[in-house]
Amino acid sequence: MSEDCLFCKIIGGEIPCSRVYEDDSVLAFDDIHPMAPVHVIVIPKRHISTLMDVSSDSMTDLMKLMAAAQKVAKLKSIDEKGFRVVINCNAEGGQVIFHLHMHVLGGRKLRDEVG
Repeated sequence: MSEDCLFCKIIGGEIPCSRVYEDDSVLAFDDIHPMAPVHVIVIPKRHISTLMDVSSDSMTDLMKLMAAAQKVAKLKSIDEKGFRVVINCNAEGGQVIFHLHMHVLGGRKLRDEVG
């Protein structure tokens, strides 16, 4: 855990969230500024700053994020129609909070655009 990390504070219960899914390794919650009708953030409970910080020791965390994205899609009923999974990495990649996280977006036809 990182003391200054917003997502670590959410995991620790210091900041409330609208939980969608949780297990021993992963927490998923509704984004407070949704970009689609369904916009869920999926984070590992272990602090990893960016995708570039995933090592062979933390590869399991990445696999658990993917499994959680599948569960979130089913819970939010977007698994059949389709959804998008996004990981932003570093500032120029759009990462704002430096705790590895995945966006699960769906609930409407998503446009094909980057940026």
